Amino acid sequence: MASVFEIFRQFLLLGCSSFGGPTAHLGYFRERFVERERWLTDTAYADLMALASLLPGPSSSQVGMGIGLLRAGWFGAAAAWLGFTLPSAVLMILAAALLSSHPDWMSARWLQGLMVAAVAVVAQAVVGMQRRLAPDPQRASVMVGSAVLVLLVQTSWVQVLALVAGALAGLSWLASPQAAASPQVMVQVPVRRSIAVLLLALFGLMVLALPWLGASARPVVIQQLSSFLRAGALVFGGGHVVLPLLEQSLVPPGWLGLDQFLAGYGLAQSVPGPMFSFSAFLGFDLQGGLHGVSGALLALMALFTPAFLLLGGVLPFWSDLGRLRSMRRALQGINAAVVGILLAALFQPLWQVSIRGVADFCLALVAFLLLVGWKQPAWRVVIACALVGALLLPA
Repeated sequence: MASVFEIFRQFLLLGCSSFGGPTAHLGYFRERFVERERWLTDTAYADLMALASLLPGPSSSQVGMGIGLLRAGWFGAAAAWLGFTLPSAVLMILAAALLSSHPDWMSARWLQGLMVAAVAVVAQAVVGMQRRLAPDPQRASVMVGSAVLVLLVQTSWVQVLALVAGALAGLSWLASPQAAASPQVMVQVPVRRSIAVLLLALFGLMVLALPWLGASARPVVIQQLSSFLRAGALVFGGGHVVLPLLEQSLVPPGWLGLDQFLAGYGLAQSVPGPMFSFSAFLGFDLQGGLHGVSGALLALMALFTPAFLLLGGVLPFWSDLGRLRSMRRALQGINAAVVGILLAALFQPLWQVSIRGVADFCLALVAFLLLVGWKQPAWRVVIACALVGALLLPA
């Protein structure tokens, strides 16, 4: 068994160096914990990745939490999360503090470059996810239907409706995927099934309470925290999908300006670690509630709380759940709907706000080529766009 401090140290090193998004993170984790440290087997690691792909939330962070949980219980899970998240969270809080103390920077041309970079990054995510999650006509239809629904129905809960519709389409219309090998118990999971049931019940109660908390709870800080809890509970498909969920919850009520939201999203592409650290940027300077470092930390913990509850609640039952064919069909539909939600976000608000003219469009095209054609890492493209914006984009 690894000590809690050793788990924290290993994940802190990864949190300082893991650029490239969730897929790259999973590669770093495998190299470190399967090949080098031999904390778990390849089969165990594959099972953890399969579980993380099924659950909503930040997939790479959930795999990291699972490694920590299996090695040292709940303290190990917390140490893995803290080590991996701390570097990016600190960077995002510092960025929010700088923008808050220099509000004139919000109109700076380099921030416009960041917003254009965000368009290219999300477009890359849409293309990659469509190839993997909606490659056939049936799932592509679910994807497009989800995007149309989200764009035409202007309500903060339309994303939930799209995910439910995707699950129903998967159950009733999509072909059953090829059966995967039955997942095996990796090691003894240090969570009793009775505790797991309690965690799942807490998650269910939280989801049921979120509509009231988001609409009627007082003080307003409770409504804001409920927005982060809801996003953490409903994000399927990776960190990019948190963009439309949080934008719909935080920008229309006037808690945060859209330009500031998109600038923070652009900055989140250039730091290592999980994209969910974007929540620390948002929580630092929301109007009327969360504020400062304490607000950033509360927002960060709220966004990750559902991941802890679901991981601890499902992991003891994973060997049974993975065999359910109906669950695999529903997940196909949910994943296709997720791509549609992200496609809708690419147009509104990203494209509408960020692409203001021909120069912005040309920069976005070049950034997309660098990401997709030349396989450049996102952080490098984001920095380049910021520099081009500062030097060449019109004021």
